[in-house]
Amino acid sequence: MTNTSAESKGVEQDGLKMPVIDFSKFRTGDPVQREETAKEISNAFKHSGFLYLKNHGIPKDQVESVFAQSAKFFERPQAQKDQLQWTTARSNRGYVASGREKVTQSDDPEEIAKLRASNPDLKESMEIGKEGVEGMPNQWPDRFGDEAGISFTKTMKQFFSTCSDLHKNVMRAIGIGMGLDEGFFDEYTAGFDNNLRLLHYPSVKKSVFKENPTQVRAGEHSDYGSITLLFQDMVGGLEVKSPKGTWVRATPIPDTIVINAGDLLSRWSNDLIKSTNHRVIQPPPKEGEMDDADQPDSKFPARYSVAFFCNPAFDKTIEALPGTFESEAAKKYPAVNSGDYIEGRLAATY
Repeated sequence: MTNTSAESKGVEQDGLKMPVIDFSKFRTGDPVQREETAKEISNAFKHSGFLYLKNHGIPKDQVESVFAQSAKFFERPQAQKDQLQWTTARSNRGYVASGREKVTQSDDPEEIAKLRASNPDLKESMEIGKEGVEGMPNQWPDRFGDEAGISFTKTMKQFFSTCSDLHKNVMRAIGIGMGLDEGFFDEYTAGFDNNLRLLHYPSVKKSVFKENPTQVRAGEHSDYGSITLLFQDMVGGLEVKSPKGTWVRATPIPDTIVINAGDLLSRWSNDLIKSTNHRVIQPPPKEGEMDDADQPDSKFPARYSVAFFCNPAFDKTIEALPGTFESEAAKKYPAVNSGDYIEGRLAATY
């Protein structure tokens, strides 16, 4: 598939289809266009759990500023970053050093510890939640008093708000697409209990991947909440698992957001919506790219991405949506508190 084809049609391989959906038709279109777009989105989530969203309404210069500020943050001295460190799954705010988190589908602490030791995730991150939660402050670098820290804090607060608005709009589309009232999810998105994650996958020596072909930058996993908004750079590396069990590259498409459904939305929909496993790898090397793998300074480039994890308000109870079951016995999962569910999933990975 050529890049031109990907930009217009998305990705389709091994039974996995990630379409490109024009969100302007939902944002500003007439009722017919809005309903058609809503159905496109809900169908993509039902079939693959992944899609690309274009014309999403987030200004390009805002996204570029976020990536620039993120890169500057990760260039800070390690001692400074460690002063902002992540502490608890309930808070889920602060800096996470490389090797601390191991994303996986396992919930067995011993198995996760073995995976962390044998095949660690090659990434560091900065986790940002909503402001004003008692006892769980964001760990902002403006405390250092430099202009970069002040600018970072302002930029990320604005971006958190921007992404929360898009979360609300996409959930409205999902509601319409599933035959619910447009405002059905509004009370769930009003909590702003979301998580902005800045990710830095440092440059890695080529020898690491030569010596361990199974090495990943982030292990196979599904996301935990309702939906994820993922902003990629052009380095690539995101792969999605197909129905055939193969790994399909989610080719970066300029000016789009990759959106995927999470486990809680899948559970909420009584499994009508798919939460599909994915991972981040070093993209397969081009011909001849590993010829210098034994040279000490031979490296693959760094990768940056920004993930906005959207969750139902943490005080809400999540149970099968209307229209997704015919009887009480057909509900696949018991009701669960949103906050407790997300905290439990996070706690298993650290």
